[in-house]
Amino acid sequence: MANLKYFLWLTTRPGFQPGEAQMLLAHFGTPEAVYFAEREEYDLLGLPGSKKKALEDKNLAEAEKILGDCDRLGIHIMTIQDADYPERLAQIYDPPCVLYWKGKALSVDDHLTVGVVGTRKCTPYGEELAGKLGLELARNGAVLVSGMAEGIDAAGIKGALQGGGTVVSVLGGGLDVVYPKRHRWLYEDVTAAGTLISEYPPGTEHAGFHFPVRNRIISGLSMGVVVAEAGEPSGALITARLALEQNREVFAYPGPAGAPASLGCNRLIQRGEAKLILSAGDILNEFIHLFPGRAPLPPMEEEAALERLEAAPAEEFLPARGGGRKPPAEEKEVDKEPGRAYISLTDDPEAFTDDERDILLCIQRRSLTADDIAESAQIPARRVLSALTMLQLRGMAEEKPGKRFYASVILTP
Repeated sequence: MANLKYFLWLTTRPGFQPGEAQMLLAHFGTPEAVYFAEREEYDLLGLPGSKKKALEDKNLAEAEKILGDCDRLGIHIMTIQDADYPERLAQIYDPPCVLYWKGKALSVDDHLTVGVVGTRKCTPYGEELAGKLGLELARNGAVLVSGMAEGIDAAGIKGALQGGGTVVSVLGGGLDVVYPKRHRWLYEDVTAAGTLISEYPPGTEHAGFHFPVRNRIISGLSMGVVVAEAGEPSGALITARLALEQNREVFAYPGPAGAPASLGCNRLIQRGEAKLILSAGDILNEFIHLFPGRAPLPPMEEEAALERLEAAPAEEFLPARGGGRKPPAEEKEVDKEPGRAYISLTDDPEAFTDDERDILLCIQRRSLTADDIAESAQIPARRVLSALTMLQLRGMAEEKPGKRFYASVILTP
């Protein structure tokens, strides 16, 4: 995109808020026009001297550096004038002019998107609620939108990944800056199964004042926002307020009376600003008329849901692929079943994620347990379970007796 460097120049002008950058675009039409405008044209907008001075700095070195960093790090850039920019986000008052993204291409306008937010210092009650919510939303094809903070954010994301769903995580810093550092594995998993996005260029630290600004993107991408657990004050309540301003639905789980961690949720419900929910089904039923033919699935049995959620450890690393480890010693060979479809990876390279492809290659000639697949494919167990769920839903894999999995298709080069 020829004008990309001018977008990067515009969005890195010091002192400008996102809404002001959008105002300049609305006035001048293109970022090039903003760049090449004279001081007299800036005067007509009534900008203070510091902002006019920032616009008069025509040095493109920072923009060129960002382009180089993104190319080196595998980060994509999307602008508000691109055709694939999310329409829901474009409709808010102050949409980001530039989005940096990594993972799957951002596609939310045709899906039910639900923001899940809450306190970092959650209780076991809130963590379980958020995990089950993410799991059930994912099983029903909804896209979970959240941050990447500890507590409710992480619990909801883990649940969605364990349900084989898609996650969009909105960060308050550069995509290459992991925060908190213990969530590196979660960054990797979301990139593999969903999308990481930010309006901040690579290298930007996660400053505290970035998060309230970031929250408008979480609510802007969502059709509804759920506050799973939040006290007062809480950044989650900022997201709820932004959602109401953006005409989004707001939901909240009730908590015990007087419980500090649930005070924010209870107040939202008391004031009529949030609808009380008890499960993901309450949210899904709210939007069912927009997605005809997609009746919510019955919730998983409590024991099965907890077993699935417990399969997402706090942190787990396996050796890098190609490390020379041998496949598991015990493998059950399976005779080729007639009628299995053949899928060419060359003809349809986007048919599967990397994890799904590697798993199918492991189990297309033999049945393996999830642990065996993790060992053979060198993929963390939590990602194996997520990918297997999606493959089963698509009819690409089936579970055999003994919790062994076998591919229903054959992949060819």
